[in-house]
Amino acid sequence: MPFAKFFRQFSNDLAIDLGTSNTLVFARNKGIVVREPSVVVINILTNRIEAVGGEAKEMLGRTPGSIKSVRPMKDGVIADFEVTERMLEYFIKKAHGRKMYVHPRIVIGVPSEITQVEKRAVRDSAMRAGASEVFLVEQAMMAAIGAGLPITEPSGNMIVDIGGGTTDVAVISLAGIVYSRSVRIAGNEMDDGIIQYLKRKYSLLIGERTAERVKMEVGSAYPLKEEIRVEIKGRDLIEGVPKTLLTTDEEIREALAEPVATIVEAVKSALERTPPELSADIMDKGIVLSGGGALLRGLDQRLRNETGLPVVLAEDPLSSVVLGTGKVLEDMDLLRKVSIR
Repeated sequence: MPFAKFFRQFSNDLAIDLGTSNTLVFARNKGIVVREPSVVVINILTNRIEAVGGEAKEMLGRTPGSIKSVRPMKDGVIADFEVTERMLEYFIKKAHGRKMYVHPRIVIGVPSEITQVEKRAVRDSAMRAGASEVFLVEQAMMAAIGAGLPITEPSGNMIVDIGGGTTDVAVISLAGIVYSRSVRIAGNEMDDGIIQYLKRKYSLLIGERTAERVKMEVGSAYPLKEEIRVEIKGRDLIEGVPKTLLTTDEEIREALAEPVATIVEAVKSALERTPPELSADIMDKGIVLSGGGALLRGLDQRLRNETGLPVVLAEDPLSSVVLGTGKVLEDMDLLRKVSIR
């Protein structure tokens, strides 16, 4: 259709990393144009969206009764269909400079063990939000492409992508996934581990934004050379009054022990199931870490010790998935090879 071709000139295809914690949007020929938290604030009296993204995250835990903060994504998949659709619509418009009537082709990264129902929910949300066509790709594969791994070669590459809701571990060769595993333990579970630890040990209640800050400031997966301390403000559950606590990296490491151990086990399990020829390649090249959770201090050292393999951090861990998705957006042959039904 000539009209469709004419319209395509004015349409910008998009690659989206629709994450539990953050959503990143890559526009063809422009690069990353949106990088915002996956949070929406809704007025429950009028059902109007009050804020999306960064502005909405600032309101987390601080909204009055008539307004609620929603994270529409949980464990890498859609938990609230309607809110995800509205959030996607907002991000698509933002990526296109608020232009109306833009219907881009969209490539979306999803966890490797996503169900058919969850796939349909992502596709439908993107179509209702204004997409003309939707392709789904596995986040681990996209992270590998975004990290610059030679995925089309006949050699083994191992990627561990630790996001907000899921950790995806994959062994890739010849543009295909030889083994993949997705565990629904990642950055958000680490935050929750800190919240539960402080509640249990000190009867101190903190919010998720505070937990995330503590994780980023003093969180670690391996003992540090020097002790770091952090001041935490919350509410005393016994007295019911505000309380301040000074804690150390050692205590926060204890709080993070369970989610970190789960991630380490998922990596070891993947190595056990990798064909011997590819195992030899991984032994030479090592394991590549990507995603926000990969920035946890000492996680690379912990994995090195547990597996005996070299472990390296992707150049831009937070953007690996969306950069990989952006690359396949510009290579239709590769997109057809790696997209999932």
